[in-house]
Amino acid sequence: MGTLPDWAVKFCYDFYVSFIYDQRYKYIISGLGNTLLITFFAMLVGLALGITVALIRVSWDQSGRAMGFGPGKVLLGLANLVSKVYLTVIRGTPVVIQIMILYFIIMASSKNKLLVAVVSFGINSGAYVAEIIRGGIMSVDKGQFEAGRSLGFGYGPTMWLIILPQAFKTVLPTLVNEFIVLLKETAVAGYVSIQDLTRAGNIIRGVSYKDLPLWGVAMIYLVIVMFFTWLMDKLERRLRGNER
Repeated sequence: MGTLPDWAVKFCYDFYVSFIYDQRYKYIISGLGNTLLITFFAMLVGLALGITVALIRVSWDQSGRAMGFGPGKVLLGLANLVSKVYLTVIRGTPVVIQIMILYFIIMASSKNKLLVAVVSFGINSGAYVAEIIRGGIMSVDKGQFEAGRSLGFGYGPTMWLIILPQAFKTVLPTLVNEFIVLLKETAVAGYVSIQDLTRAGNIIRGVSYKDLPLWGVAMIYLVIVMFFTWLMDKLERRLRGNER
């Protein structure tokens, strides 16, 4: 039997030192779990917040300006103003600064670091989701609103039952891309001492003095992104098939 080449021997040794020795692979498992947990719940927060902000902005653009002066117009106008400020601030500042402000200042009394991360990334993602959904709503033919009204639906039911489903089909690829970006943005959670996947790899690198953990972390992110991309393509094909 021939001996292994030097590069293979080195790889096996680095792999053992990085992941097997002292059960260091558990850092990766724990970090991956935290990353997926943060991403999932931040995605839900971002989606809920994004839909709310998008509906406020669209409602103001389509009917708010034409409303007669009264409590309804004042409340909608105020909500629209708050939404615009929210979008400007969140899209105009780095996510790492946002999570640090939330962790060290706004939610400094919270002992749940994962909750802080979910709220922070959810708020950040919500700003981008809002503009994506708003664009999808605006792309729906205006005749669909008239069709809803002719069926006896008010503005709210028309939006929820007719407009939003069509808008979601249009913006689905962009939404999935936003959630992929969200997954990768969680890599900065380590700035507030959360052991996410990236921080786990960096911890192992610090104690093993090997670069392999960082390559491993990169491969894990890549596999997850490829899975989401495959899922998006499959869902798109199914939606196109249902339209026929």
